[in-house]
Amino acid sequence: MKNVANLLGVLTVATASLGFSGMVSAHGDVVPQSVDTKGLTPLGNETWLEENPYHKEHPEYEVAVRIGASAYNQNCARCHGLEAISGGIAPDLRELENGFVGDEWFIYRVREGAVRDGRVYMPRMADHMDQEAVWAIRAWLETVSLESN
Repeated sequence: MKNVANLLGVLTVATASLGFSGMVSAHGDVVPQSVDTKGLTPLGNETWLEENPYHKEHPEYEVAVRIGASAYNQNCARCHGLEAISGGIAPDLRELENGFVGDEWFIYRVREGAVRDGRVYMPRMADHMDQEAVWAIRAWLETVSLESN
């Protein structure tokens, strides 16, 4: 019961803060956080891969998933939700297709960002994170994918 009361308190504060939405820009003043990719083979940033190299059969898969979970929480959860469960602010990333089709959409959006009517809804995250971090996030997202579960 105590947890329910705490949750209701958090929801009340969150709901009340929505009334001040005119003061908040689409993405806010969020500063992307650096990601420690130690343990992953460098991929370089000159040529971005079109497909996630950290697939389940990759020897660094488990390391990539661990790094990806942390990187997601630092850089993506604010808009896309904890555990990738969207609260409606941004797309629910659990709905991304696994494999190449999902990789293609994911890397496009991460590299290009999202701007509508001059408002930045998602910054070009590839400007702030290296390729290893980005693909590690994608590897983790497949572990919470609705398609996988």
